[in-house]
Amino acid sequence: MTADTRADADRLVAAARAGQDEQAQADPVLDVRDLTVSYIGPDGGTVACRDVSFQLGRGEVLGIAGESGSGKSTLITALTRLQRPPATTTAGSIVFHPAGRPGIDLVPLGARALRKLRWTSMSIVLQSAMDALNPVMRLGDQFADVLRTHNRGMDRAAARTRTTELLGMVGISADRARSFPHEMSGGMRQRATIALALACSPQLVVMDEPTTAVDVVMQRQILAQVLRLRRELGFAVIIVTHDLSLLLEVADRIAIMYAGRIVEIGSARALYRSPAHPYTRGLRDSFPPLHAPLTTLHGIPGTPPDLRRLPSGCPFHPRCPVAVDACSTTPPPLVSLPEQAAECLLLTNEEAS
Repeated sequence: MTADTRADADRLVAAARAGQDEQAQADPVLDVRDLTVSYIGPDGGTVACRDVSFQLGRGEVLGIAGESGSGKSTLITALTRLQRPPATTTAGSIVFHPAGRPGIDLVPLGARALRKLRWTSMSIVLQSAMDALNPVMRLGDQFADVLRTHNRGMDRAAARTRTTELLGMVGISADRARSFPHEMSGGMRQRATIALALACSPQLVVMDEPTTAVDVVMQRQILAQVLRLRRELGFAVIIVTHDLSLLLEVADRIAIMYAGRIVEIGSARALYRSPAHPYTRGLRDSFPPLHAPLTTLHGIPGTPPDLRRLPSGCPFHPRCPVAVDACSTTPPPLVSLPEQAAECLLLTNEEAS
């Protein structure tokens, strides 16, 4: 990647982020409380998400980061009610607030009620989204299928017009509506799946590792387009990735997951400048600096814990470089700071001192 190409991508992201904070509204579009998700098996249940709570503001971009196995994908499939057995939501609530309507708890909803919300109120871009398109259908037919299913009375001509608008929003020419997925580049297919997720003007878009299969420049261009569309259309976004450095550039707030829990959540600025949890610091220091000279990287030792046999006390203490004896026996409290909150026993010790 040349310096000019990197600079162009940087400008795309910077332009897309302009006004981002102003777009986030105080009222939540999503309110998650004490959400617990387990995988039920013959030997009992394995808890993959434990007592997860957060709010998502209308028009806000929330990033969720963590290592593989931290519970990120389990969380978002639960949020969108797409989990399949043996995954089961065993506790908590997921209240979705449609604009101008009372909040709806998604947990007890049946399949018919959920179908009315999907695409029109919330949508998801799944991991490996480039392979999500039907390989034997032309792109335009796939858009028309979604549009006419969720907009009763829409004729084929209106669906074609709307498809052209959607493709144009993500920089794809209208003639590509006649293409099959294999006739399109990886980046183009990725952008098409994002346009498809926006087809019915949802208020919430969830994206699970949306750019893992494309190069760095295309990754930045795609996310810049997502942020621009979010600013123009006003939908909220949840972006899930293991790449914390990416979220630091595009998210308003970031939630860090470890062993099925959110161990720190706060503004992207705070988590970059002064992460409160040792795990967050480890993630930040595992990536090269975004706009600074190269430095020595420091990985996190060890591996994530087995969710069936979590360590006592703080689950991160066996890998933590600053753990004290009490960390192995005392569950960490949630400590609120000016721009973030984190679960760490050492934060209470610092306050006491």
